[in-house]
Amino acid sequence: MNKSITDELFAILDTVVLEHLNDCYFKVIGNVPRWFLQFYPNVTSEENKINLQTKFPFLENFLIDAEDFWHDNIAQRLKSGLWSEVDMSGQECHLEASAVRLENKKILLIELLGVAYEEKQSLIQKARQNNLTYHYLLKETQKKEILLHCILHDVAGQLTGINCCFALLAMENFSPKGRERLEIGKKQSIKQEMLIQEILKAFSAEVKSLEDFTVDSAQAPDAVRCAREVVEALLPTFSLNKRILQLEPNIDMAQDWKVVGENSRLERVLFNLVENAFRHSPLGSTVTVDVNQDGKFILFTVDDEGPGVPEDISKNLFQKFAQGREKSGKAGLGLYFCRITVERWGGSIGYSTRPKGGSCFWFRLPRAVL
Repeated sequence: MNKSITDELFAILDTVVLEHLNDCYFKVIGNVPRWFLQFYPNVTSEENKINLQTKFPFLENFLIDAEDFWHDNIAQRLKSGLWSEVDMSGQECHLEASAVRLENKKILLIELLGVAYEEKQSLIQKARQNNLTYHYLLKETQKKEILLHCILHDVAGQLTGINCCFALLAMENFSPKGRERLEIGKKQSIKQEMLIQEILKAFSAEVKSLEDFTVDSAQAPDAVRCAREVVEALLPTFSLNKRILQLEPNIDMAQDWKVVGENSRLERVLFNLVENAFRHSPLGSTVTVDVNQDGKFILFTVDDEGPGVPEDISKNLFQKFAQGREKSGKAGLGLYFCRITVERWGGSIGYSTRPKGGSCFWFRLPRAVL
């Protein structure tokens, strides 16, 4: 491009081009934009150098960084960030400087920002507002969870006292009917205590799952071994209730199945998914656990032949206290635990409907580092 055209183009774009001479002195190269003349009105007739810091004190610190940048001869540009100055007419100008090196020359570009400045300020303001909203919601959520913890602890304390009373009453002489009702009361109380403990564990798991896991292949859990352990542990339950549980027989055992995670919690994730499939599987149906290679990930799937999950419920499956319409689960925390654990380990989890009917719960975990 013709040099005179280039010079004119920079001026039209409200950008002044300056060459660094020494210290804070520069000389103008090419045409001078009108706005710059409001700061240095005699610049077109001057052949001497210009001291930028007399009009642009903001540049003092930036030029120190620019000097190192020019010295390192980096093939990019260094930006100063936005700042504002008031010209001789009293008008506020929004500016941004960039340091570049061209043909062994130290070049400084100063651009007058118009619409671009307003757009950047708008984006910054929106980002700040979104950040404030996020922290507000986070604090509100934390307040509610602390309140829930307090309520649960108080209720747990009362239940302990009730259980002690039941234990003392068991030593008394009751009629057969009275003893039967006493046993019912004891069972219901124990169930409530277990429910509270499960809720508290889920909250603590949310914190604990952010800690202690490994990406080291030497210590990482083996996906197939964990799947086999879970299947073997739940086989009696399935058999007793006339349902079939199987590990996919065609898994290639010669492959490396090490994944990021922690062995006991990985087994708990699988256990929750398989137990969930059991609760929703009809008599005589089959639940299949499979493990597959998926690029840099290992894919776990748990397929059942149940009725599936309605669309309006499936989108909230992995939230706290989410349950199906029949509410056949425990506290709606099992799938929530699975999600927070898998996501912390760098994986993802989800649900899909099987083409032939039934549900497929799946999750991916990154392979462990060799």
